[in-house]
Amino acid sequence: MPTPPNAPDQEPIHPGAVVVAEDVWGDAFGGLATRYGIELQPDLWQDRDALGDAVRGARALVVRNRTAVDRTLLEHAACLEVVARAGVGLDNIDVAAADELGIVVVAPLGANARSVAEHSLALALALARDVVGNDRRVRDGRWDRQLGIELSGRTWGIVGLGATGRALASVVGALGMACVGFDPAVPSDEPLPPGVHERLDTIDQLLGRADVVSLHVPLTPATASMVDARFLAAMRPGAYLINVSRGGLVDEEALCDALESGRLGGAGIDVRVEEPPVPGRLERHPHVVLSPHVAGLTHESQEQVTTVLAHNLDLVLGGQEALQAVGAHRRPARPRP
Repeated sequence: MPTPPNAPDQEPIHPGAVVVAEDVWGDAFGGLATRYGIELQPDLWQDRDALGDAVRGARALVVRNRTAVDRTLLEHAACLEVVARAGVGLDNIDVAAADELGIVVVAPLGANARSVAEHSLALALALARDVVGNDRRVRDGRWDRQLGIELSGRTWGIVGLGATGRALASVVGALGMACVGFDPAVPSDEPLPPGVHERLDTIDQLLGRADVVSLHVPLTPATASMVDARFLAAMRPGAYLINVSRGGLVDEEALCDALESGRLGGAGIDVRVEEPPVPGRLERHPHVVLSPHVAGLTHESQEQVTTVLAHNLDLVLGGQEALQAVGAHRRPARPRP
């Protein structure tokens, strides 16, 4: 994503108050720049030494998913009050260390949920109608008409009923699909989210019923490589797997094995274990649709994300409580140097 042309070029009022280490910008940040100095360096995440120098005196750090905000960096940033994550995944931020050091961590949970839901649908539809393969064949001069499948009348299984899972559930019914969900973190007596016909007790129950399985869970020690050979073997023959969460949820070798055996019908993959990945078996498989971690990236979602972040940064830097804090603190609890 290119740096927007409206990035601040005026002399900052408070130099280095806000360091933006990745490609994060929006109209709301322009307003923030009138009150606090913003140091916008979209490629800063790539240079660990330069990042350390930049945050040494910063009061706020803004990142996406590439910057490793670990304990070492947080301890080095003696003046840091708040870390703002432009997205919902927190696996690149040591939230526990931030809590211990008294640093606020904010994230716009749910701000890009609709975008992720629509991309999930796009991947499934592309698989069902072989959109990528048909496009390639026509460009090669081959008018090779092949049968696709309809998603109508089939079942979509959503693993994780947080903001993105709920957003997806609210729209899959428009395709004439039934929707089942699984999320062990949701109390059994909680009402079903709109669009979810049934919340299942186990992941195996979902895998045995769903024609499309999509992942909407964070990457944690408990979920790492959850999609392994056993998981894939439990899916219905010919089913599709959609991953718009984190690449580390999927054992990519096991996924390739399931695809190459013909048991799995296809996979729509937006996120990878390594980003960018080295092209390999997944890239070569004809029933895989790939995208470069863009499920949550739309003009609309990014304006919403930056609006939420700018408001929370303004609150924290102004001595008030953050509204979208995801750690233990809503205002800084660390002593000023």
